[in-house]
Amino acid sequence: MGKRVLMLVGDFVEDYECMVPLQILQMVEHAVDVVCPDKQPGDHVVTAIHDFEGQQTYTEKRGHNFPVTADFAAVQASDYDALVIPGGRSPEYLQLDERVLALVRDFFAADKPVAVTCHGPMILAAADVVSGRSCQGYPSVRPQLEQAGAKWAQPSAGLDSVHVDGKLVSAPAWPANPAWMREFLKLLV
Repeated sequence: MGKRVLMLVGDFVEDYECMVPLQILQMVEHAVDVVCPDKQPGDHVVTAIHDFEGQQTYTEKRGHNFPVTADFAAVQASDYDALVIPGGRSPEYLQLDERVLALVRDFFAADKPVAVTCHGPMILAAADVVSGRSCQGYPSVRPQLEQAGAKWAQPSAGLDSVHVDGKLVSAPAWPANPAWMREFLKLLV
């Protein structure tokens, strides 16, 4: 029987980091609810497509409309088996929302699997749930994670790597989606 997974997104979430995990989780028959603060089922968020084209940082283009399927105000960690936090631009402002931080804290307090990638760890740092844990994310979030007490897990395979610390599965960016989701799925058995 599949698990219930909550995916937390916002406008300009990274396209591949929400779309691909959603499809992978659904393919193996997990039920995924997608939520965004202040949006309702039937609404959507706009995604951003980030690419690595040889500049000093990634480029950004408008992506797709990604559907919100559940009411953020009604979700509780106790109703779900796991949490997925994609990266992109949305964690920059989602980390400022106390409702988001409280929800994330509830998942960690219940010791449930959490998959986070790219800029998503910004939310974990703001929620104060990474102290003493090792994790990774997009390299630019390293200072924020370390200031929150996390140990930076140096990506072993560049942007294709994944790191597991207990029930926390972290990755640096969408090129790691296969490894990131493979390790996350192991926790959903």
